[in-house]
Amino acid sequence: MVSNIPANVTAPLLAFDVTSGGAFENENRLILLGHGLASGSLGNGEIAICNSILDARVLAGTGSMLEAMFHIARLNAPAQEIWIGRVEDTGTAEIRTVTVGTVPAAGGLGVIEIAGEPVVVEIAAGATASQVATALSAAINAYYNPISKVSLPFTAAVATNVVTITARHKGVYATGLDIHVPVLESANAFAGLFTFATTTPGAGSPSVAAILAAMNDDPFEMIVSAFGDTTNLGLFKDFLSIVSGRWSYAKQLYGHVYYPKTDTSGNLTTAALAQDDWHLSMIPRFASGGFAEPDYLWVAAMVARTAPWAGGGANGDVSRNQTGLVVEGLSPPRDRAYWMDYPSRDAFLKNGISTWQVNRNGDVTIDKIVTHHQTTAGAPDTTFRDIQKVNQLTYALKRFRADLALQHSNKAIANDNPDNLPALTTPADIKATLFHSYRAMSGVLENSDTALLQMTVTRDPDNANRVNIGLPLDFVNPLDIFAGIARAYSQFR
Repeated sequence: MVSNIPANVTAPLLAFDVTSGGAFENENRLILLGHGLASGSLGNGEIAICNSILDARVLAGTGSMLEAMFHIARLNAPAQEIWIGRVEDTGTAEIRTVTVGTVPAAGGLGVIEIAGEPVVVEIAAGATASQVATALSAAINAYYNPISKVSLPFTAAVATNVVTITARHKGVYATGLDIHVPVLESANAFAGLFTFATTTPGAGSPSVAAILAAMNDDPFEMIVSAFGDTTNLGLFKDFLSIVSGRWSYAKQLYGHVYYPKTDTSGNLTTAALAQDDWHLSMIPRFASGGFAEPDYLWVAAMVARTAPWAGGGANGDVSRNQTGLVVEGLSPPRDRAYWMDYPSRDAFLKNGISTWQVNRNGDVTIDKIVTHHQTTAGAPDTTFRDIQKVNQLTYALKRFRADLALQHSNKAIANDNPDNLPALTTPADIKATLFHSYRAMSGVLENSDTALLQMTVTRDPDNANRVNIGLPLDFVNPLDIFAGIARAYSQFR
């Protein structure tokens, strides 16, 4: 330990210097990157911590993408530290029309689902198409779900029997916003009543560059982006690069990016194989199938559901298999043909695509989250395929650095220390610290005795002030597969 009491004081003194004995606590921050509205206080390119849905509404604006992303993330991770970053939208806002046809003479209850939220209109007997359109437009604009505490991603206007709805943000993302007239247990007065059209398709892809700059050197271990186009993925790879980015020796900030992608099975596979990088994970959806919630909510919900375990190195949570975790706030695809079966999941995972399932209760559950890592130096390599490995490595490196800093900072290096001077440390001392740190992380690392035999700490022959460390890490693995043989007998011999 470093003492502030000088060695050469002369006057009588009875004093104690005070210093910390060290108490490592892992930090696991999650940040959501999406669009906000001008009505929010958070400016484009700015980030802020967000603790509640009220905070999200004030910061990002009512009905914004970020408000909805925060809500579903908080639903799945009630105690998680969450930040939001407002990415400026660009391009053209999508505009659609809903034309009301012949209204049932008896009226009735009409329900239309917009991005998974039910908009309900009571149609009076004898109501005209224009009256229904006016009521629907008003219901869309006034919509607020007191349970989910979110509003709709569209605003509405009406002219005679046509409701025009406009996406709150510019960009191509809005083409994936779902509008659906559901089948109810009783008759849905909206069934067959509407004609839908897209008059102005959403266009434009934003850039996350300003947000990445705003993140500066603040730590964010889990980065959830609503945008996964090729350009932005390139920015993320540079941002997290092991050469000059957050995983480099010069920064040691770490982090991982999760993004959504909606396409055909073949195109999803092609896109994943084009990104051979262990800093990226895709949450996939199919272009057909009837997904109620938009893909940016799927990625926010999925990642947030794993967040409480992702930072749990001390108790081994970080190493757990995540299969079967129920994701709150998501609906399964309406077409059961798009529920992932085992062959689809197995093929996706082999090609670097994360997977999900639907259980018998109709809940969306996590199957397995993986990175895009495929090869190292051109050779097949699955070392960084599992997301657990990325989270484990993050935890272990932070723990090693904290222990080394506590026990060896502000010291001199010598080959030996026969008088046990507190100002000196030796390669053997450093190796001992590494070994004890390794052994203390039993929920993350295994085979500590073997690791000790392979661990090296040596003085650099060209720089006497430098110590070179070889630190082998054998990680605990998630238990994903049970493979047994059940042998049947008519009777045991």
